[in-house]
Amino acid sequence: MYTDRNFKSKKALKEAVAAGEAVTFFQPGGMVLEPTDGEVTIEGPHYPKPHTWYALCKVKDGKIIKVT
Repeated sequence: MYTDRNFKSKKALKEAVAAGEAVTFFQPGGMVLEPTDGEVTIEGPHYPKPHTWYALCKVKDGKIIKVT
């Protein structure tokens, strides 16, 4: 899954979430429904660039609330 913004690093994603920014996520292609609560794995940066980072994220109400 990807975030709504194309974060260049996991650190940048963590900083945005820690600052209270609303960060949402999506699955390209629409083949899988995104959960609204629970955990998701995020990858970045967005395709077509090679993925250089992955993050396990806790989500609530469709927004990322914690990055591990």
